Amino acid sequence: MSEIEATALPVSATRPGATYHVFRGILRPLVRLVWRPKIIGTDLVPRTGAVILASNHLSFIDSIAIPLAAPRQVQFLAKSHYFTGTGFSGWVSRTFFTAIGAVSVERGAGSQAQEALDQGRRILEAGSAFAIYPEGTRSLDGRLYRGRTGVAWLALSTGAKVVPVGLVGTEEIQPVGAKRPRIRPVTIRFGEPLDLARHGPATSGRARRAATDEIMTAIQALTGQEPAGVYNEAPPATTLAKIADRIAPHERL
Repeated sequence: MSEIEATALPVSATRPGATYHVFRGILRPLVRLVWRPKIIGTDLVPRTGAVILASNHLSFIDSIAIPLAAPRQVQFLAKSHYFTGTGFSGWVSRTFFTAIGAVSVERGAGSQAQEALDQGRRILEAGSAFAIYPEGTRSLDGRLYRGRTGVAWLALSTGAKVVPVGLVGTEEIQPVGAKRPRIRPVTIRFGEPLDLARHGPATSGRARRAATDEIMTAIQALTGQEPAGVYNEAPPATTLAKIADRIAPHERL
């Protein structure tokens, strides 16, 4: 999901259906023929059971690249407006996002982020693979931003292992504002699965932070991106807010 701060719609987690397989069967060979992406480490992705694919985020294309490159079905969260359009364009959008394994959520903020994570947990508890962008939203400057702890909460609360994913070059295919994808070289790397249980329970803020930092370190090793050291969000608007955030920084999910 481009931004994890969202409210999950009240639907049960379901596995992708026949449309997913048809879409993947048609688009996967086409993408490989035209873009010739370099895909590394698919043998590291567990073929069964709950697993989290935690990736850096550079472009809208990322949510297509991961499901097509992964060796198994993958689901992720997508903004609800992709599913609620009307007319032919609305049908195309709804069909496309359903086909690539997206689950509809409505954007929100604050405590509503937890409801979106609960939707992700339901997907994992169903034994599926769930993709998430720990940075929260795409990086516009190419740096790797600090990870939000929702990914660690999911891993620690479900026991799912985390496979770090490194995307390189996707921002060149469809930069922000571009209407049509371009042909550019892309690399998709899957890393060694991470078992984060040793950091502690999901109820521990320290465990969530340490586990998230381990995930981001693994992603950075796959991409070679410069770490930004901060969250990918607008800075506090007032001096008082800046001071408060330095003294007692709040956890970002």
